[in-house]
Amino acid sequence: MTRARHLLIETDGAARGNPGLAGAGVIIKDGQGHVLETIGRFLGVSTNNQAEYRALIIGLEAAERYHPEDVTVQMDSELVVKQMNGQYKVKHPEMIPLYSEAVEHAARLPRVTIRYVPRERNRGADEVANVAIDSRGRRVAVSE
Repeated sequence: MTRARHLLIETDGAARGNPGLAGAGVIIKDGQGHVLETIGRFLGVSTNNQAEYRALIIGLEAAERYHPEDVTVQMDSELVVKQMNGQYKVKHPEMIPLYSEAVEHAARLPRVTIRYVPRERNRGADEVANVAIDSRGRRVAVSE
């Protein structure tokens, strides 16, 4: 695995129904914006917020392999961003373990910034998440 000093991770979790069939989409880019890795994962039945956290966890876990100096995560879940940044408390019992896992992965990286982006600026990760749902766990190619 190549070493990248700066990583940009775009994540999105999608659920068709709430709960419903869900997927996670992750796009990892280097500091120049080149795509290093695209990850789509079928999650089974999940809520949208659970899928958002799973996508974040998958992205942070993958980032560890690149040994970056800093990581910026972009996602369109205002709730998850505000919870991860300490602006909102995590109260829902089913979300606490996902939050804790995301915090653990973030702590393994030197510097992590998690920021909210509007949905229209997160279309790539959304597409990957939806392809993951459509695949139901089968390997499929995602166009860039």
